[in-house]
Amino acid sequence: MTTVGFIGLGIMGGPMAANLVSAGFDVVGHNRSRAAVDALVDKGGRAAGTVAEVVRDADVVITMLPDSPDVEDVVLGPGGVLAHARAGLLFIDMSTVRPDVSRAISVAAAEAGVRALDAPVSGGEPAAIEGSLSIMAGGTAADVDAARPVLEVLGDTIVHVGPAGAGQTVKAANQLVVAGNIQLLAEAIVFLDAHGVDAAAAIEVLGGGLAGSTVLSRKAAGMMRRQYTPGFRLALHHKDLGIVTAAARDAGVITPLGAVVAQLVAAMVARGDGGLDHSGLLKLTEELAGLPRAPRT
Repeated sequence: MTTVGFIGLGIMGGPMAANLVSAGFDVVGHNRSRAAVDALVDKGGRAAGTVAEVVRDADVVITMLPDSPDVEDVVLGPGGVLAHARAGLLFIDMSTVRPDVSRAISVAAAEAGVRALDAPVSGGEPAAIEGSLSIMAGGTAADVDAARPVLEVLGDTIVHVGPAGAGQTVKAANQLVVAGNIQLLAEAIVFLDAHGVDAAAAIEVLGGGLAGSTVLSRKAAGMMRRQYTPGFRLALHHKDLGIVTAAARDAGVITPLGAVVAQLVAAMVARGDGGLDHSGLLKLTEELAGLPRAPRT
């Protein structure tokens, strides 16, 4: 039985680790808060109190952490993954971090005899629960092939997109597209409401045409109810758009619409709404239009 160490059991990591247990993997989980580890144990996983315990007997180690510094600390720190890894370990970082961080980890991993992939995901909490994530993998083709038995439990679209760091570059593009789609959907809902149109009927027909998207199908219903329970928090999307902005600047690429959405997300985080789902962009859009509305049920 393949032993998979899983570090980071939050909104995304928890269900992903649980799916690996259900698929028959021996999963050892570690998280900063014990409750998430206990939840994994209840589903048949095993608990680890430290990163060293996760890595000790693992064939594969997966990290799903909030930000670049978290990954750097857990992987490169003195008590981290590489400090305790056996030669030949397959390390898969499924967090969303800066591409340069993934490239640096790949170099350090190779020096330690560890195979490393950056394999961020898209699809949010529902896809993490369903095991239907889209996974964009950076690294060598051989290592991606070796990881497929694990990745195929977690996602139904797994694509090798290039060398180390390429997965994170593609994920940055994904976050740019998602943020833009959510903001335009928010504007469309405000527009429809202002004209007294049945927004639910309108969204149904829009979803069947060229305006249809995964964002529309997964987010519109909650947005029309003004329910912003986080599947992906605005604070994390703010971090991701920072990655996009910096990477675009480094490459000399202009992203004018992306820059506007990044500023809108930043404004929501700055005023204390970072804990809302990223579909909470509707809340700010209504206010900017002078049409604040009470929450709907």
